[in-house]
Amino acid sequence: MKKAELEMRIIAPISIAVLVASAASAAAQQATAPSPAKFVAYYQNAYASGRDLVPGPQQMLDLASLVTAPRLETVIPEAALTGNAFVDAQNTIIKLVGAQGCQSVQQIRLGEMRASCTMLSLAGLNAALQTAAAPADGAFPCHFLGANSGQPSVRFAECFFIGRDDHAQPLSEYLIRRGLAFAARAPNGAPLFPEYAAAEAEAAKAHVGIWSNAAFRHPYGERYRQNHTN
Repeated sequence: MKKAELEMRIIAPISIAVLVASAASAAAQQATAPSPAKFVAYYQNAYASGRDLVPGPQQMLDLASLVTAPRLETVIPEAALTGNAFVDAQNTIIKLVGAQGCQSVQQIRLGEMRASCTMLSLAGLNAALQTAAAPADGAFPCHFLGANSGQPSVRFAECFFIGRDDHAQPLSEYLIRRGLAFAARAPNGAPLFPEYAAAEAEAAKAHVGIWSNAAFRHPYGERYRQNHTN
């Protein structure tokens, strides 16, 4: 399946005009938002050691709503906490449902540099947040599929931004296609979004990002938490 066809299946209901309009209030939000810096380092340090402290959803998420009934809310990203979760300007943790950050501490090589897979994934999301937020004054829209109660609040979403080709692009797919994260999978190993699994396969075939290391073993998404041998 061609890239354009994959994007249409995921984001056809979301127009560029809606994406741009959803970010209109970004400046006002940023002026009144508290800083989340007090717990960013806590999550990042844990993730660097292979521990993802951002929990999964407490209840089943309405994945179909991403296509059938998208409801976009503007968020202002502050910093990546893991390879697939970040904190926004309201001190809310937002976890991408379509991507799974790398939790392996295996050292991998990128050109002349070596880093752990966790650090590559964490740095990749940080860079992607900057790329996604740049066209809309530091903000981008997300569709939320559920939330966990408690403090800090965790919301589960897919987020979007306008790419260089002026097309709306899911943030999860952006990470996966560049070999910075994996397609999220159910406990049985089935991909939550087949389109993202296809993007992962293309990244692996092209040997980009994590996949540029022939010795790297796929951690099978969320199941890596129960399988620390990979």
